[in-house]
Amino acid sequence: MHGPTSQFYFSQNLRLHYVDWGNENAPPLLLIHGGRDHCRNWDWVAERLRSRYHIVAPDLRGHGDSDHAAGGGYNEINYVYDIAQLVLQKRMAPVTIIAHSLGGSIALLYAGLFPETVKKVVAIEGLGPSPAMLKRVRETPIAERMRKWIEEKRALAARLPRRYATIEDAIARMTEENKHLTAEQARHLTIHGAIQNEDGTWSWKFDNAVRLGGGPTGLPAEAQRQIWEKIATPVLLLRGTESWASDPVADGRIEHFRDARLVNIEGAGHWSHHDRFEVFMEAVEKFLG
Repeated sequence: MHGPTSQFYFSQNLRLHYVDWGNENAPPLLLIHGGRDHCRNWDWVAERLRSRYHIVAPDLRGHGDSDHAAGGGYNEINYVYDIAQLVLQKRMAPVTIIAHSLGGSIALLYAGLFPETVKKVVAIEGLGPSPAMLKRVRETPIAERMRKWIEEKRALAARLPRRYATIEDAIARMTEENKHLTAEQARHLTIHGAIQNEDGTWSWKFDNAVRLGGGPTGLPAEAQRQIWEKIATPVLLLRGTESWASDPVADGRIEHFRDARLVNIEGAGHWSHHDRFEVFMEAVEKFLG
């Protein structure tokens, strides 16, 4: 088998997709992508590690080839539930997890809620907005934030998925989003992240509703930090120095983990596993042992 096989599982009546890279007698490794992304963004990481692990990479609800959630149920606890179901149904515990951005946040919450099922966690910029960003958000009254979210959600409901005339146009948009990508990376990520419409145009697979997440009444930052404190396994936090994400050592958030270390990757943006792949893998492989 040169590539992964596509499979499905069910969670909250949603048919959710994942890819399985085989090697079932090896220790399990779960790869969780970020927002508006898809499971095949991990292909380079999976190719490197597939001889040592049984790798499973899911498409989160509303992403890739997984069902969209009726009513836009995209708050973090629903994502965490889906991951808990995947680990349970596929008997993956104790599992090692590598996750990016939204996926990193989900992984850290899952590891704090079910610490007995997790062996190690690598989280690439999975801590969410910085304390400074959260402080600015809290300065806006909750009623005002909720009204704004409702208005934005209503506007988003009227917005049709963007259509690209050709796959090359979609690849150009992918390249525009991340200037670090090679031409090969941009094409691969686009081919697996877009779908051709009946009229021949192309659109992204993800549900537009994921753009707004779970809304202004989701899990508070203080509650997330309390859950991080329950993580019993080693955690590797990765961050690109050219990313918007703040340094968790400098802003103090690393103190909420029992056993965590930070690696800053020079010359990388938000997608360090694409931007500086060899440097990223060196840090990950050293941590995984």
